[in-house]
Amino acid sequence: MFIGIDVAKAELVVGVRPTSDGWTVMNDATGVRDLVERLQALGPTLIVLEATGGYELQCVAALAAADLPVVVVNPRQVRDFARATGQLAKTDRIDAELLARFAEVVRPALRALPTVDAQELDALLTRRRQLLEMLGAERKRLDHVFGTGKKPVKK
Repeated sequence: MFIGIDVAKAELVVGVRPTSDGWTVMNDATGVRDLVERLQALGPTLIVLEATGGYELQCVAALAAADLPVVVVNPRQVRDFARATGQLAKTDRIDAELLARFAEVVRPALRALPTVDAQELDALLTRRRQLLEMLGAERKRLDHVFGTGKKPVKK
């Protein structure tokens, strides 16, 4: 049995293959706990979620803590898979079913989840990169406003 979970800020939409069952739970502590209990009863072969910028973290952590086989995949991979299969429609329910089908056909390899320290380091490095990009953009804007080499403010 293969499970696809479409993650949104407010809810988690679940698709099941090969039965085409599905349901929705809230993306909060209670909803995730209910999801884990229901999936433990099903005994899935593989659970696939897309990386969503953080909305998936609580769910993935709970699934991994329950020793369920969960994989977080790059959304581009799933989008390419959908295009290759001719799936053009896009709703949360369809996305969940597509993720389950992706799990069934592609069977992405299970990977160990990063440690808490590794997650914190990744978050810090990501924020540092964002700040450096913003600083570079602001320097370019100043060049356009005042011209290269001109100093609008004295130290």
